[in-house]
Amino acid sequence: MSDILSASAELKLPRDLAAEIGMVNVQIDGVWHRVPNNARIIEACRQAGTIVPHYCYHPKLSSPGSCRMCYVEIGLAPRPVPGREPQRDADGYELISWMPRPVIACANTVSENMGIRTTSELIEKCRADVLEFLLINHPLDCPICDQAGECRLQEHSVGHGRGFSRFVEMKVKKAKNVEIGPRIRLDDERCILCGRCIRFMNEVAGDPVLGFTRRGTHTTLTVHPDRLLDSNYSLNTADICPVGALTSNDFRFQMRVWFLKETPTLDVNCGTGTNITVWTRANKIYRITPRENNEVNSCWMPDSHRLNFHALDSVARFTEPLAKDGTQHAPIGWPEALEIAAAKLNAHQPEQIAIIASGRMTNEELFLTRTLAARIGTAHLSLVPRVGAPDALLVAADRNPNTTGAKLIFQNEDPCAQLDAIRNGVRDGSIKCLIVLGEDLVTDAGFHFEDLSKLDFILQSHILANPTALAAHLVLPAAAFTEKRGSMVNLSGRLQRLNRAISPPLHAHDDWEILRDLILAITGKPVEAPNIDEVFMSLAQALPAFHGLTLTKIGLLGIPIVDTGHQVPLLVKEKARKAGDC
Repeated sequence: MSDILSASAELKLPRDLAAEIGMVNVQIDGVWHRVPNNARIIEACRQAGTIVPHYCYHPKLSSPGSCRMCYVEIGLAPRPVPGREPQRDADGYELISWMPRPVIACANTVSENMGIRTTSELIEKCRADVLEFLLINHPLDCPICDQAGECRLQEHSVGHGRGFSRFVEMKVKKAKNVEIGPRIRLDDERCILCGRCIRFMNEVAGDPVLGFTRRGTHTTLTVHPDRLLDSNYSLNTADICPVGALTSNDFRFQMRVWFLKETPTLDVNCGTGTNITVWTRANKIYRITPRENNEVNSCWMPDSHRLNFHALDSVARFTEPLAKDGTQHAPIGWPEALEIAAAKLNAHQPEQIAIIASGRMTNEELFLTRTLAARIGTAHLSLVPRVGAPDALLVAADRNPNTTGAKLIFQNEDPCAQLDAIRNGVRDGSIKCLIVLGEDLVTDAGFHFEDLSKLDFILQSHILANPTALAAHLVLPAAAFTEKRGSMVNLSGRLQRLNRAISPPLHAHDDWEILRDLILAITGKPVEAPNIDEVFMSLAQALPAFHGLTLTKIGLLGIPIVDTGHQVPLLVKEKARKAGDC
């Protein structure tokens, strides 16, 4: 019986085997591949490792098929004569009959036994003709164009263009350097009318303010007469513009992209945990752009989140430990700062000490904070809640990026629950010392300056000067989110990794190092944590949700470790749109 079953399995054709798993067989440049049924040709080629040049197509947007750059040749098996089997090769694939003219890969889907040629004499001629047409009125300003280094028109004109111009007429002149929004500028002469920005604003941002006006070679991109491109997602249009038509006011003419180092990391402005790329040179951040992660933020991010890095260069940045001498703060060394902290805190009973941590801290820092509280013996431990209005796309109501991580580490469904009790304890005098980690209690936690003045000792670690620091007896300079490694868990329960893009300034220390040294100074018992990886390993051993994981295993896209039931609205809408397209 088993011989009969194995024999029948051997008789199955490639099309039958592919259909069993919802796939189809497609020949791409002479090699057979299995791809999902009804996939776009351009995506099938991408999965096979072949990038078809394109302009108007974007995998997250609808396909207008307007630029015609993605021409490919296709072929299908000819229909057999009635009563006869189709001709097949030795591997069981039907022979392909090639069509005489090309098709666009972005708007056509694959089918069983389809053949695709992404390069041929016909295809190269078509692409050269398309590029010649696009360059007819394009300005020759590549040396001063801010898109240089990441311009698709430059890339494809070198790879597929003619290399010379036959155009001798005057170019059509259009508006240049037009401020169409508070963060975006338009150079209409460079626009190749791909329509990506229009479709993004319509389909993703839900704010259809962009469109084309006029006709023919005089067609221009414009904003609605009564509006500006002022959406909180407007800078995504500059990200997806394949040429230098739309540029960011913030990054414009700041640095050539080929000089910049790219670091994949996380945004920490809300609980979504948007994946980002930080672009740096000489220990300075020049821009932040979204990084694709289809389980978190697709490939978009809000403007408000990407522009907040400028605070890291503020003149208010702490660069060395400060101790209060009377009414003034004076710089001191780290050994002296740790001695002061130990002496002041050890002079008080554990129940007189409270620790207020931040939901912006990494899992490793929160784990060491829990360890610090346990070593001191205090039960007064809380985060500061940070809540804002969600935008039904990517901005979450919870503005703390690691609330879920804090719940797992503190083993408390509400890690902010004790904040009111700590505040009342400060006011009634039962709490006499505060350790404040990464928070400004006056601005964000409902404390008054008069409340803080009652305390015997306040230790604060922070990156910027703030009202709490003014009242603190000891201020320790910490590292910003772009200056450290670690991990966080977003609202959906996905464990993600934070990577260091630049170094902290001067004598500022990484937060986990500050906590490790404080634990040793205050309790005299060292934490076996020579590096951040060891801290994560200790955390993984102590907490079931992290068992078996390391910082390396998290990878660049993260790992789901707990099901919270939270859904990102933008991803829900994207999946609904894709289902509608199918």
